[in-house]
Amino acid sequence: MNGLVILFVALYALALAVRLGLYALNVRSLKRHGDTVPEEFTGIVDAGMLRKMRDYTLATGRLGIFERIATDLFLIAIVLSGLLPWLTGAIESLGTGFVLSGIVFFFSLSLLTGLLELPFDLYATFVVERRFNFSTISLRTWTIDLVKTLLVSGVVLGVFLAVFFGLISSAPRWWWLLAWGFFVSFQLLVSWLYPVVIAPLFNKFEPIDDAGLMARITSLAEGAGIHVKGIYTMDAGKRSRHSNAYFTGIGRSKRIVLFDTLLAGHTHDEILAVLAHELGHWKLGHVRKQIVLSVTISLVLFYGAYLAVTNEAFYTAFGFSGITVYAGLFLLTVFFKPVGYLLSPLGAMISRLFERQADDYAHARLGSSYALVSALKGLATQNLSNLHPDPVYAWFTYSHPPLVQRIRRLRRLDLKAS
Repeated sequence: MNGLVILFVALYALALAVRLGLYALNVRSLKRHGDTVPEEFTGIVDAGMLRKMRDYTLATGRLGIFERIATDLFLIAIVLSGLLPWLTGAIESLGTGFVLSGIVFFFSLSLLTGLLELPFDLYATFVVERRFNFSTISLRTWTIDLVKTLLVSGVVLGVFLAVFFGLISSAPRWWWLLAWGFFVSFQLLVSWLYPVVIAPLFNKFEPIDDAGLMARITSLAEGAGIHVKGIYTMDAGKRSRHSNAYFTGIGRSKRIVLFDTLLAGHTHDEILAVLAHELGHWKLGHVRKQIVLSVTISLVLFYGAYLAVTNEAFYTAFGFSGITVYAGLFLLTVFFKPVGYLLSPLGAMISRLFERQADDYAHARLGSSYALVSALKGLATQNLSNLHPDPVYAWFTYSHPPLVQRIRRLRRLDLKAS
């Protein structure tokens, strides 16, 4: 067996072993501590609620493992079975040209992947989420959302691939640099369009009709030096009882979005505290830093991709008779999928650092952590968060500090300030 093939299989095996090991650690932690209510949640979470939190964590974790195994086996199968060379040959026999052939190739594989993921999404939405009284979506709305997603993603992916492959065709030696510039620009464009064009296709966004809350949010944002185009509520409850709030958009499309479930289940002070935390990300430049990091890493990856897809040995290792750049690019995305997972703790550590800094900002801005702690406790019970994650599992996968640790840290900030 070719060395590249051995490495490919070994990477997927290692990633799966790590994933299963982390899942087992998390399950063990829940079995050991899942019947103990943390001191911070005394009087808020009872034994019944704690069992429900534990069961929800186990159910979603188990489904995630099954889906990941199925997806990995599918990707390994299409790479090692000879399907990719056959598909490439079948498409090129149509004489459609490089750009259109590449688009058809990627669309075909995206369709296969989507069909594989469909039953998992259905089960998650209509079995797991409904069992825990989260899912409120009807089959009709789910189907309409699916059709819209296919249409929107098809248009976005089609435009991106057409320009991307056009650059490869017109500038064989420098496409990696030109395509990188286009990739960055395209991402920024989509970020600008998303809140005003794409998101409204799926949800209804209306200005908050609570004048008092609107005034307090506006004052909070302007006090941070951030001007937002609007403050909206989103009809999230039409699909799920999960609760959240977020900032979205860039430039003049920046806006604050509150789930209607958040407005219904939290006080004004709690909502202001959650938004103060989110404002901290903007004020401290976390979004800008993440963009700079992403742009830098993507430049390295684009150049690395250029070197790989122009190497004929890369293709022959996986059954191709010659160089087909669009197939090579797909092979690279599959090849480095487990690498991305194994390196994900680096991104998680940066994210947790940013979250702690945003908590610090919210504390300083509001003068107390009381409302933010109260909001976090409410969100934890509302979303059935895991109160007893395994430390190693949390270190590897969590983008936010574990909830109990986060609350204890916020309380220490209040003690230092007093």
